[in-house]
Amino acid sequence: MRSITQPGAPVAERIQWVEARGRAFSFTLEKGLPLLEAAHRGFAAHGFAGGVLDIRGGALGPFAYVMPALAKTPDHAAFYSETYRPPGVTHLSTATMTLGVRDGAPFFHCHALWTEEGGRDGGGHILPEETIVAEPCEVEAFGLDGAIFIAEPDVETGFKLFGPVAAASRAATTDRRAFALRLRPNQDFAGCLEAFCRAQGISNARIRGGVGSTIGARFEGGAVVEPFAAELTITSGVVVPGADGLQATLDVALVDYTGALAQGRLVRGDNPVLMTMELVLEVQA
Repeated sequence: MRSITQPGAPVAERIQWVEARGRAFSFTLEKGLPLLEAAHRGFAAHGFAGGVLDIRGGALGPFAYVMPALAKTPDHAAFYSETYRPPGVTHLSTATMTLGVRDGAPFFHCHALWTEEGGRDGGGHILPEETIVAEPCEVEAFGLDGAIFIAEPDVETGFKLFGPVAAASRAATTDRRAFALRLRPNQDFAGCLEAFCRAQGISNARIRGGVGSTIGARFEGGAVVEPFAAELTITSGVVVPGADGLQATLDVALVDYTGALAQGRLVRGDNPVLMTMELVLEVQA
């Protein structure tokens, strides 16, 4: 399997995880608010400090983002591009967001694909500080009670990355068992989820959210993304019984460091994590 040498030593715990409770709900991102504030208000109104968010549509402007890029120093295996600020209003096609805490304040990690004013299609990592909701947008969320994603320095990759930690219950109304996960580098995405579910006695789970990066990509049907740094958003995903045991089905959309976009279903066993993968498993059975 493909692998990328990271600047720091591998951490022994290859899956960072916390069991929690959760609930699915929807809310409207308010026009004129910074995207971070709009997301935070939506979760707070339902009693949650954080969780994950799925956006299908919506408009942003002003809007700022970065893409994956080659590293200029040995401090990282890959890095971010310069900041891009397309003019006018940008329309999202698909996005996933992890809402948590960084430096003691609400923060998000969000990857998306979109169409910019003028028709150019793009994708990348949305910057919370500079992005404003241009039109009201209904979104689907999954709030966590008993866990929160917190950005902390990661010795393996050299980045400050979201990872789940246990949190005091806010007594939010919940109806689902859930696991907040962060997958570490150089392990197959699908295989990692399948092994985790087997270990936890989970026979059926739905993936909520899903923000991270892979070492290129291999899709069912034969499509290949060769550039090694690719940022993705999970458009849908489940872990369910299959012909050879538990099987993770992962549909994603991504952008690589050349700016090329791709979408499809990932091949099991041939899509290793590059830097990180954050998601929530909603246990169905």
